[in-house]
Amino acid sequence: MTEDYIRRVQYHETDKMGITHHSNYIKWMEEARISFLEQIGYGYARLERDGIVSPVVAVECQYRRATTFHDEVRIHVRVEEFRGVRLVVGYTMVNTATGETVLTGKTTHCFTDRSGRPLILKKQFPEFDACLRDLAAGEETGTTQLRG
Repeated sequence: MTEDYIRRVQYHETDKMGITHHSNYIKWMEEARISFLEQIGYGYARLERDGIVSPVVAVECQYRRATTFHDEVRIHVRVEEFRGVRLVVGYTMVNTATGETVLTGKTTHCFTDRSGRPLILKKQFPEFDACLRDLAAGEETGTTQLRG
């Protein structure tokens, strides 16, 4: 089981209206995804060591409530879809003080080698492939808690 990512809104992330600028939520999604990958045993240091690049190919956000300076946001990350080529990661951001959902979103990623050629994880990194498939199926045991 992975832990949610906690993020406090910084003053420089707010705009003239005193609310968090929308671009920051996308950055927080990336921070939360990096934390999530670390927790499942595939942090960026390991991915880079293995020569795996995971570019973002799409971002989707629904802004539901504004946040302001010093609000604390809990970000729940989950694998929504993985069939070997595309990874869809879902995010739910909740204001910890109010319990209100402030954002729901998704990022879509592919996997390539350093030269940009697509990777077939099932063949080249079967343990990582199995981990992502388990998470997409909603399984929180077995290969999802890898350490390496």
